[in-house]
Amino acid sequence: MESMRDILGPHGALAQRIPGYAPRAAQQDMAEAVAATLQDGGVLIAEAGTGTGKTYAYLVPALLSGKRVIVTTGTKNLQDQIFHRDLPTVRLALAAPVRVALLKGRANYLCLHRLELSGQDTLFRTPQQGGDMQRVRDWGRRTRSGDIAELAEIPEDAPVWPSVTSTGDNCLGQQCPKFSDCFLTKARREAQAADIVVVNHHLFCADLALRDEGYGELLPGAHAYIVDEAHQLPQVAANFFGQSVSSRQLVELSTDATVEQKKEAGDAVEIVETADQLQIAVRDMRAVLGHESRRTVWSDVKRNPAVVTAVARLRERLADLCAALAPAAQRGTGLESCWRRSLTLVERLASFDAVPPQNHLQWLETHTRSFVLNLTPLDVGPVLGNVMQQRKGAWIFTSATLAVGDDFSHFARRIGVEGAVTRRWDSPFDYANQALLYLPQQLPDPGTHGYVAAVIAAALPVLQASCGRAFLLFTSHRALQEANNLLRYEIDYPLLVQGTLPRNRLLEEFRAAGNAVLLGTSSFWEGVDVRGEALSLVVIDKLPFAAPEDPLVRARADALRARGESPFMDDQLPQAVIALKQGAGRLIRDVNDRGVLMLCDPRLLGKSYGRRFLDSLPPMRRTRVLTDVEKFFAEEKSASARHVSTEHVTL
Repeated sequence: MESMRDILGPHGALAQRIPGYAPRAAQQDMAEAVAATLQDGGVLIAEAGTGTGKTYAYLVPALLSGKRVIVTTGTKNLQDQIFHRDLPTVRLALAAPVRVALLKGRANYLCLHRLELSGQDTLFRTPQQGGDMQRVRDWGRRTRSGDIAELAEIPEDAPVWPSVTSTGDNCLGQQCPKFSDCFLTKARREAQAADIVVVNHHLFCADLALRDEGYGELLPGAHAYIVDEAHQLPQVAANFFGQSVSSRQLVELSTDATVEQKKEAGDAVEIVETADQLQIAVRDMRAVLGHESRRTVWSDVKRNPAVVTAVARLRERLADLCAALAPAAQRGTGLESCWRRSLTLVERLASFDAVPPQNHLQWLETHTRSFVLNLTPLDVGPVLGNVMQQRKGAWIFTSATLAVGDDFSHFARRIGVEGAVTRRWDSPFDYANQALLYLPQQLPDPGTHGYVAAVIAAALPVLQASCGRAFLLFTSHRALQEANNLLRYEIDYPLLVQGTLPRNRLLEEFRAAGNAVLLGTSSFWEGVDVRGEALSLVVIDKLPFAAPEDPLVRARADALRARGESPFMDDQLPQAVIALKQGAGRLIRDVNDRGVLMLCDPRLLGKSYGRRFLDSLPPMRRTRVLTDVEKFFAEEKSASARHVSTEHVTL
């Protein structure tokens, strides 16, 4: 077989068949390393800087390996990109007769049974919801995959989707009257027959969690696993190997019980009565938890007598609904499913009265109208390590941000791996000429009052020099809102703020405007790709350390101290370095991009650990002088003017 270097080289199959293909030495090196791991087995941890072309670097050897491979990604956007764009391109170039499949979690597929049930409800909270439901019904009659991503005009977080998709709780499985036409079932069958299956971390971890509980697998057995956006895997795994009880689960149970009662047991009016009482108890519970959104340790919250009373009432109302459903369960599959869900929730809710298992934390998260009680493992490394021991074969973990400098030990520990092969390739982009790192002077300590105002004051002249075209990334929603209030009257450029529109819509408007300023928090630090002149400035307010008051951060810190380790040096610092690399990576996305990265945190130069952050960034020129930034953008304008002038002469 041809070497990876030949296939990905200037005269290889990809260069011959893909217009505009540019060979890259780092991509060829990575493909060789992936191919060796696929052949010999073991674990490869590979950091590939932006522009390396890591997707092709693992798809080419995967398609040629002759092995069954599962590719898992951190985001559904990348999952769709790989399956609908990258895989077909590479497969065609290689003329590889390989069967491929796309598989998502059940909430991404239209549920025909729940769509039918929704038709019985003609009342909608808003005209928008009514219109969305009609669009879903029209689309449901013509779709072949049932993948809700096809209906792009309805945002992923629209209220219509939970009523027409299923969850692990409310799915009827083989008892569903629509089972033979189920879109999810069809997608799983295709995955079972495929050689390459593209999934996301949520589904991948759901599969691992099911196996851990002794249930059947969702994904087909595989010889190899390629984990892209691997830096996200430990956090996703922590969610799946814990358990939770949410107000949404309880409200959906009561709503579904009412719908199924009307359909299957119209005379069992006690189901409706107890379901209504449960919804009231859920609202009362949310009220006693306070109005603010927060994350806190559950043991601290339940010392409040009002909370104790509300939880007891919630448990009673849930038990009442469970008791009302029990005798009616045999009258229909829908009611039986609701009864089984109620049993599970009764058990989970009761567990929050008990002491949590060792190395787990019980904690509460509240939002504007909802709450979630969580039981989360503090360290998923042993669980993931055990999975890799059970599933022998090849494991490849890759991302643009896995190492701190050249050190992969932090990530390896988080996934429970020892003795992995580690490789790192820098971005091929010319950062020395394409980018400038600006560290403004005389900013106060980030913990002082007025810090956000100082950041905005320092950013304003830079925004003028860049003519907008900027991301301002913040480490908290509070800082974002303060910045919004300060900026809205100070700039003439379009101001886009996270939370006012779905993320995809904000990005569309940002690209279309050409001179917009976008304010974002964590969801804009990664997985966002804006190429070209529309994004020429990235401002980061401060180093992205996890909030020390976060209950999981505190609990992990206590566990590390108990083992004689340093919470800061061994956990919080490496995590912050990787997060900063993600945020900084928004700036240069293409070989022709130019821009300024403005890091406002004075600790970068004032603290000894600041060097760890700076050394992990691409090799950009650095300055502390505003006039250097203004000169950088003036050079860009001059080059653009010369380009336009040349074009005019040519014409």
